[in-house]
Amino acid sequence: MATNARGLTAATTVRIRDLHRSFTDDRPVLSGLDLAIEPGEFVALLGRSGSGKSTLLRALAGLDQDARGTGDIEVPEQVSVVFQDSRLLPWQRVLSNVVIGLKGPDAKARGREALAEVGLAGRERAWPRELSGGEQQRVALARSLVREPELLLADEPFGALDALTRIKMHGLLRALYERHQPAVLLVTHDVDEAIVLADRVLVLDSGNVRTERRIDLDGHRDPSDPRFARIRTELLAALGLGADLKETA
Repeated sequence: MATNARGLTAATTVRIRDLHRSFTDDRPVLSGLDLAIEPGEFVALLGRSGSGKSTLLRALAGLDQDARGTGDIEVPEQVSVVFQDSRLLPWQRVLSNVVIGLKGPDAKARGREALAEVGLAGRERAWPRELSGGEQQRVALARSLVREPELLLADEPFGALDALTRIKMHGLLRALYERHQPAVLLVTHDVDEAIVLADRVLVLDSGNVRTERRIDLDGHRDPSDPRFARIRTELLAALGLGADLKETA
């Protein structure tokens, strides 16, 4: 089994060495994968369905204990996860969902501050069913960031949202990231989303990182910018798709 080693150096937030993951049919999902993420770095992970993206994220989060594998995983103490499904407890009000498991006399005050950061001040006593899908994901982000994680893992957090809401959530996530500066690993099928948000994009194929592209775009990242389009073309080619496609399948 992979081991979790603590006490990382200041230069590294995540380090994976020779990670293998196989499931009960002995089909390899991750094959000798190596990866390092620096403090405050935003990394996006692309790959075809079944390439091991979510398996890698779940390994970092410690959520795949039933998977067999070998290798070393080093992660910080404070790790938060955001999923495509907000996973709010329907029987708890919004503030209670944000601070669930949070200890200390100032927990609720911190929860209110986190909700204000995501634009939901005043909705503390709302029920999850009263919120839109985008608002539920805002609560999920607040719940993750209120713990001040050193590492934020995001597994297609905007995949179920409509296009306009996704654009708004991109801006929110980037603003929250710049304010809190955790290291981030974002799993996504959306090439444009990866380019808009990340400092570095990785393409996973056959259980390992086959392509790495640093996003050297300053300021607002406009998909109509020719430089943006060139990066998109490179990443689509790495995914084995035609340049005329805008998203991975």
